[in-house]
Amino acid sequence: QVQLVESGGGLVQAGGSLRLSCASSGSTFRSYPMGWFRQAPGKEREFAAAISRGGGSTYYADSVLGRFTISRDNAKNTVYLQMNSLKPEDTAVYYCAVSGGAGPWMWSRLDGYDYWGQGTQVTVSS
Repeated sequence: QVQLVESGGGLVQAGGSLRLSCASSGSTFRSYPMGWFRQAPGKEREFAAAISRGGGSTYYADSVLGRFTISRDNAKNTVYLQMNSLKPEDTAVYYCAVSGGAGPWMWSRLDGYDYWGQGTQVTVSS
């Protein structure tokens, strides 16, 4: 069983930055792609970013491209999401997830992931 714990959320003004972290239990962290999703109030959970198991490939939703950066440190079993130039519409609960082996075409999909964290709240004020 994989456990994921997100941290780093909070309240920030528009234009500001936050760095989210997601720590994973288990020694197989480096074997799997990871993703970040977000869910705003009243909306469905949506893809934000994904990273390959080695970190060499990254993917972003159009809405965050150029502002967010996903990275991972396999020695620390941790994936990060650096969020810059934040906008009020970025307000959401952010979740990290582990993909159990789905191909890259699945990494933007909810069903491409097998384990999820509990989420961390990000609120961007205008």
